Amino acid sequence: MNDKIAVFPGSFSPFTLGHQYVINRAMALFDKIIIAVGSNSSKEYYFTEEQRIQWMEDIFKDEPKVEIRKYDGLTVDFCKNIGANFILRGLRNSKDFNYEKEIAQVNQTLNEEIETIFIITSSEYSHISSTLVREVARNGGDISKFVPKGVKI
Repeated sequence: MNDKIAVFPGSFSPFTLGHQYVINRAMALFDKIIIAVGSNSSKEYYFTEEQRIQWMEDIFKDEPKVEIRKYDGLTVDFCKNIGANFILRGLRNSKDFNYEKEIAQVNQTLNEEIETIFIITSSEYSHISSTLVREVARNGGDISKFVPKGVKI
C-alpha cells in the first residue's frame, strides 16, 4: 500500500501560526507531511534558510509524521522525486484561493498524478501572513502573537 505523502511548500519567512494550523489539521489526512522550504526569486527573505528550517524542526521535533526539507525547482518535480502525490496548501481568504487555484492548475498540467489539497485556516489566523509578520519584525514589533513558540528574531 502506498503511503499518502503530502508536500507543504513555501518559503516560510517566517513560519506562522497559520502554517502550523494547516499542518496540524492535515496530519489526520496524510501518513507523512514534508514541509518543503523552497527558494522563490520573487520573495524577499528576512530570515535565513537555516533559521527557518531550525524553527520548524524545533516545532515538530516530537511529530514523526512531519519532516522538513529544502528544495529547488518545480514543486511537482520535487513531489515526483520523493514519491509524494499531494501538494498541501492553506487558504486564508478568497485572494489566496484565486492565487493558489492558478498554481494548482499549472501543477496539474505539469503532472496530473499530483493532487493539490486546500485546507482553510481558522478565522483566528486568517489575518496572519508572513509578509505582515516580517513587517512587524522589521519595525521592532512583537511577533509572538503570530508565530509558534520558538520562532524568535
